[in-house]
Amino acid sequence: MTRIAIDAMGGDHAPHEIVAGAVWAAYEYNVPIELVGKQEDIERELDKIKSEGFLSDCGHRGTKKRINIDVSKLDIKITHADEVIEMGEHPGQAIRKKKKSSIVLSVKAVADGSSDALVAAGSTGAAMAASLFGLGRIHGITRPAIAATLPSLKKPIVVIDGGANSECTPEMLYQFAIMGSLYSKQLLGIKEPRVGVLNIGSEETKGNTLAQETYKLLEANKDKFNFVGNIEGNKLLLDTCDVVVSDGFVGNVTLKVTEGVASLLFRLIKEQFASSIFGCAVGLMAKAFLKKIYPRINYEEYGGSLLLGVKGITVISHGRSKAYAIKNAVRVAKEAVETGLNKKITELIGG
Repeated sequence: MTRIAIDAMGGDHAPHEIVAGAVWAAYEYNVPIELVGKQEDIERELDKIKSEGFLSDCGHRGTKKRINIDVSKLDIKITHADEVIEMGEHPGQAIRKKKKSSIVLSVKAVADGSSDALVAAGSTGAAMAASLFGLGRIHGITRPAIAATLPSLKKPIVVIDGGANSECTPEMLYQFAIMGSLYSKQLLGIKEPRVGVLNIGSEETKGNTLAQETYKLLEANKDKFNFVGNIEGNKLLLDTCDVVVSDGFVGNVTLKVTEGVASLLFRLIKEQFASSIFGCAVGLMAKAFLKKIYPRINYEEYGGSLLLGVKGITVISHGRSKAYAIKNAVRVAKEAVETGLNKKITELIGG
């Protein structure tokens, strides 16, 4: 049975929300969990959950629900870690200096085989560096990439790279296209994922040298994936493609702007509803519809982003992830293992 290692000390709300999400995932998905971190802190959180449960918004903003789970019936083990890598530390230096940190030992659990995948909500750089050094790259992969999931008009899309590599070559983006296409097919259920290059125009000659050369390379390898050309930013979420390829700098900015616009939109709507008696009345009538929309644009639904290209499954969650997001991140990790995603990447790229 697939076991998932979780860095219990990583993230803005660790260890409480991380442990709660781990317990929730163990219960809902019947998956064994390895919690890595300060044993005393983890045990304290488990005892709290055992006696009083925990509160979660369950993916619906403003709606809290108490979750009660019998922890004693779950397969959860604890691996003690003396150290924690903080968000402000230099990733490479930190993982070399803090070899007993929770993220390094989480990766080691996967490398040694005591767990099959890991989930981390702490420093993205530390999770990437620890995974790269601790697990190694799949043969044929130049650099691993972050595959992030975004909602679109009809179905989720994959943005790759989401921030791992700010400097890229066309060959790297070609590898990202293959990995992103496999991710979309295996985990999101898209039969023939449409792959596009994020660009400032739809024409082949638009964009910088990287975009133009990447277009040519992907066009020449259309037998390996369903390449549909360039995708402009204003078409990104309108069901024009399923996999969006870019360098990590552009991809990360795109993800954060999209997240910011979604938050702004809901804040503006909320302010208008509260601005007058009429607005309050309209808000009450619209509440049921907004509850249906919010989960579609809530990053917590997707749990986290997969770091593709390493010899193991690493899911990197948002730094402010709470229990619901961690639960869903475990689901993503479990599905990535059970669908054999890395094996298929190796077959197509590694040979």
